[in-house]
Amino acid sequence: MNAIRDYFPLLLVCVAAVTDVGAKASASEDGRSITPGGTSESGASLYSTTQDTGRRLPIVTTPFPVNVPNHHPFYRNPPQHSQPKYFEDSRLSSSHSSFPTLPSGAPPDNNGDKKASDEFIGSSYMQTTLVMHELAVTHHSHNPVPVTSQVLKDQAANIASAARDEDEVRSEEPELNVKPSSDEEETTTTTITTTTIITTMQSPVPCQMNLTGPDGYIKAPPQSSSAFQSTMDCSYVITVYMGYGVEVQVMNVNLSEGDKVVFEDVGQGENSMLANESILMRGLVIRSHSNQISIRFHSQMPQVGSALLRYQAFVLSCVFPRRPFYGDVSVSSLHSGGEAFFFCLSGYQLQGPAVLTCRNASTPYWSGKEPHCLAACGGLIKNVTVGRIISPGFPSNYSNNLTCHWLLEAPEGHRLHVHFEKVALAEDDDRLLIKNGNSIDAAALYDSYQVEYLPNEGLLSTSRYLFVELITDATGTSTGIAIRYQAFAAGHCYEPFVKYGNLTSSDNSWAVGAVVEFACDPGYTLEQGSITIECMDPNNPQWNETEPACRAVCSGEITDSAGVVLSPNWPEAYDKGQDCIWGIHVEEDKRIMVDIQVLNIGKNDLVTFYDGDDLTAKILGQYGGSKPRFKLYTSTADLTIQFQSDPATNVYGYGNGFVVHFFEVARNDTCPELPEISNGWKSTSHPELVQGTVVTYQCYPGYQVVGAELLMCQWDLTWSGDLPSCERVVSCPDPGKVEHSRRVLSGSHFTVASTIQYICDKGFTLSGNSLLTCFNRGSSGPKWNQKLPQCLPCWSSGQCELGCCGLKTHSGVTLSRPL
Repeated sequence: MNAIRDYFPLLLVCVAAVTDVGAKASASEDGRSITPGGTSESGASLYSTTQDTGRRLPIVTTPFPVNVPNHHPFYRNPPQHSQPKYFEDSRLSSSHSSFPTLPSGAPPDNNGDKKASDEFIGSSYMQTTLVMHELAVTHHSHNPVPVTSQVLKDQAANIASAARDEDEVRSEEPELNVKPSSDEEETTTTTITTTTIITTMQSPVPCQMNLTGPDGYIKAPPQSSSAFQSTMDCSYVITVYMGYGVEVQVMNVNLSEGDKVVFEDVGQGENSMLANESILMRGLVIRSHSNQISIRFHSQMPQVGSALLRYQAFVLSCVFPRRPFYGDVSVSSLHSGGEAFFFCLSGYQLQGPAVLTCRNASTPYWSGKEPHCLAACGGLIKNVTVGRIISPGFPSNYSNNLTCHWLLEAPEGHRLHVHFEKVALAEDDDRLLIKNGNSIDAAALYDSYQVEYLPNEGLLSTSRYLFVELITDATGTSTGIAIRYQAFAAGHCYEPFVKYGNLTSSDNSWAVGAVVEFACDPGYTLEQGSITIECMDPNNPQWNETEPACRAVCSGEITDSAGVVLSPNWPEAYDKGQDCIWGIHVEEDKRIMVDIQVLNIGKNDLVTFYDGDDLTAKILGQYGGSKPRFKLYTSTADLTIQFQSDPATNVYGYGNGFVVHFFEVARNDTCPELPEISNGWKSTSHPELVQGTVVTYQCYPGYQVVGAELLMCQWDLTWSGDLPSCERVVSCPDPGKVEHSRRVLSGSHFTVASTIQYICDKGFTLSGNSLLTCFNRGSSGPKWNQKLPQCLPCWSSGQCELGCCGLKTHSGVTLSRPL
């Protein structure tokens, strides 16, 4: 017995060596259990072994998912290092588990980040196989000595070693529990059982994260799991508050062939793709239309791609409401609570709500559908001032079988005047009557059956009433009518009117002696009446001349530095069989830029632009049909435009024709001079405005640039954007965040009187003022009243006497506050 005790340590060493050889042999490719001293081919052993038929079956178990504490694959603030390390290596070592830790200054999100981390860990799982091997060892004893292998206590160490090298299988050295039955030396066979744990990863392993913070960073895929699977499928769902959207900026991207990245808006019921890997590049910004966005990442080993993304919430808004035809809309705000106000042009009536409200939702929406502006067939119009009567459908054709009655009633002591803007009736039995009274039986002032030409001076009532009747039959239709009416008091002339023009007057009450001067809009020519008229005759006030008419004419010579050329009768249809020529001439050392804003003519009609002062010059372009907006440049100071309409084709309706704007520009390949802006100034990168020149606009203190600050002269000698403006600053800039603190805002915007309070984290004390207030400093604009504070560690700041740190008494007891 004592001999066995003396040789027991030596016996342990021998058994350990034999066990190690047996464990390595058991990991051979064919999976057979090979005992020391045997050969792999025959399986023979120098020692007695258990027969194959008696071997134990392998035991396969699946352990619970490893719960990884402090695992945060997403950080709010980027680390300030030259080599960003948003994720630490989280592979398990052979002796202990190593998990990622947060970088300095990046506190974890206790809700979204922990949940996302737990979901990711829970989705990864390992398959563990326990294989029991029996090994026979010769021992000098008559009685069998049972030797057992201790179950491994540290599963994490074995799991990690198996994950690093699936072909290498290790087993712990077994503890031998030898209990000889007597002191006699006997020859016995001791059976040693060893346990091999083989761990494999299931592939692919998805990583799924739900993020709910207002901003943060995403590393796809998480570096902690990139070594465990051959295929990486990650899904990130970012959800922010209702009324806010998600903006994702690509900070860095390195994709391999076959990698897939898909951004989808998932907050609107139906998913809509926003971007994919085909356009993914550094600096790309992707914005959602709702408060939820999904990012899916797929990559395959061995070269797994990666992407670093930054996301933040931004305020969503309702889309700008559609402007109704023959009406307009104004908006107080496009954000939640804002209102849209609709109104119609004179002669049209609003069909639908006049006011809509922007409501908050995953995607903000208006409280109803946009209204329409329609022309009514008749009606009673009381207390008339100024307005219009138009036929239903105008300026498109009216319908058949209409009978419309309008009654106009002016205030007491007033009379009515009617001016004809448009009267186009079918030649059949369609009829317009205007009667001098308040009933259908009143005497007619105008009857389209009897009058061939419209009176330019219009019509005057003898009382406060006018009755208008429109009748259409069942056959033809046309554009219809547009009649302008107004009321005027006794002793005054009626208010003059000119379509497609404007007027100035010495007396806007239109009393006797008032003088009015007329002018036409660009592209129109003054015809018929006089440029100047005067209100005469105190007993029966009236204008001494008829108001003129402004009309887009066929042909003309223009010597202005800028102007407009319109198709004949624009915006009404031009006539068939026309041949019009316009000549445009600017200064000799200049050339002409032509901006064709509207081109909508018949397929057999032609408009031709010549680079010179006659039809023999080089043709810049010749066009027919419809074409979107485009520009042309002449090489000389002259331009000739020719328009020819097909004699066999009639063109009907409004908006058919062309609108051409022209500008005088410098000949030496420069862009036109840009003007100064109010409350700001401009600086130019080059003294000459040649191609590539950049003009920078800046604003005076208290103002900010609205629009593009930088404008570049492009290859076609146009500027890259519209002229910006300087608007007064009404809010303070975001002062930023303070490290080791959180802040409390008084509102979502930093307007005047709003406040920000900074509260330091536990273990830190405030240095400076905790409360910042935005106040108005006059011409310099709103400013913060204090500088940004700091949060310093308690001991280094020397603030422990103020209660920042716990203090110890002479007995060693720690106090939560100072004595």
